Amino acid sequence: MTIVDEDRIWFKATYGVDVTEIGRDPGLCASAILADEPVAIEDTALDPVARDNPLVRGDLAVRFYAAAPITTSDGYHLGTVNVLGPEPRSTTPEELQTLSDLAAIVVDELELRLSALREVRLERRRREEVQKSKAQVEEVARTLQQTLLPPRMPQVPGMELSAFYHAAPLQEVGGDFYDVFPLGGRRWAISIGDVSGKGVQAAALTSLARYALRGAAIQTSDPSLVMAALNETIVADQAAQDVPRYCTAVFCVVEQTESGSAQVRLANGGHPPAVVCRADGSIERLTDSGPMLGWLPDSRYPTLEALLGPGDGLLFYTDGITDARRYGQRFGEGRLAAALADRPHNNAKSLVRWVRNLMNEFDPPGYDDVAVISISVEPIHVTERQLTGVWAAGD
Repeated sequence: MTIVDEDRIWFKATYGVDVTEIGRDPGLCASAILADEPVAIEDTALDPVARDNPLVRGDLAVRFYAAAPITTSDGYHLGTVNVLGPEPRSTTPEELQTLSDLAAIVVDELELRLSALREVRLERRRREEVQKSKAQVEEVARTLQQTLLPPRMPQVPGMELSAFYHAAPLQEVGGDFYDVFPLGGRRWAISIGDVSGKGVQAAALTSLARYALRGAAIQTSDPSLVMAALNETIVADQAAQDVPRYCTAVFCVVEQTESGSAQVRLANGGHPPAVVCRADGSIERLTDSGPMLGWLPDSRYPTLEALLGPGDGLLFYTDGITDARRYGQRFGEGRLAAALADRPHNNAKSLVRWVRNLMNEFDPPGYDDVAVISISVEPIHVTERQLTGVWAAGD
């Protein structure tokens, strides 16, 4: 993939070609970007313009070339998606259409990232404009806080959703967030995260994380790929910051099955583990995790799987719960697991209510920002008539 500048052509992504930039000589990329459709040169040695291009005359000795322009929605040509070969060859309309499809995917990715970066820049400008007035800062902070969370929880047939958010004392805007949105069919996405720091700067990164997760989920529902895309977005956004921030998050895809169960696939980026709460009272902690988001480029995140049967629940939370202190000691993962083992009910609303009640026992002056979200599969209700029929059959 190349980006064509005023006097240079930049090779931004390559496979099998060890080139980073060339001059804007006509014949290949510089000519293909001027076209509105894919172009193919089956033998560059026979083309009066292409044969003098450095890629043809140089060490690469390109003999075959095909490309499709990368065109934005408003008609600007940014570069080209190219295929080069050392031997002459012909092309089919299907192959050229594939090049056009790849160019369209590149445009979608670029516009998605640009949209997220524009949102962050807008938040930053808004922050700078209100620094002169504390009252204005507080008003903007309250507005930002509302954008970090969904306005209402959606209704998921056959399942129950519940969530809770608590902002730490003396802080108008925290870095915790959660989100739920449909992916199509019987699939739903759940995300939860925690950005380092507090205030408007943290809120801007939180907004970026939420939008980037949603944008990546449009491209793929593979949790590991979604988390990797979010990591690259945060790394790029924070590269120019004097004090870079990071984020922990979990992205989860819940897919309902025909049998009434739910298949769960999730990836964790340095976040507290999700907890599966079984209908029989047992719990399972999904502990495998990749690194925190925004620390290292090219990070990888494992995908974990679990099956929720009727009556099972899944609980997500931020570290405001586990980092809080009770009776002078850090609450921690172990105490949370022990407390969840004593839960009286297993549906999503009861799980969230149980965690909220735990918070009442924490030491003053209060706890960090806390976000909790849970989803549960509705239990199978057996009527007395059905039970009577079973007993009669058994007799």
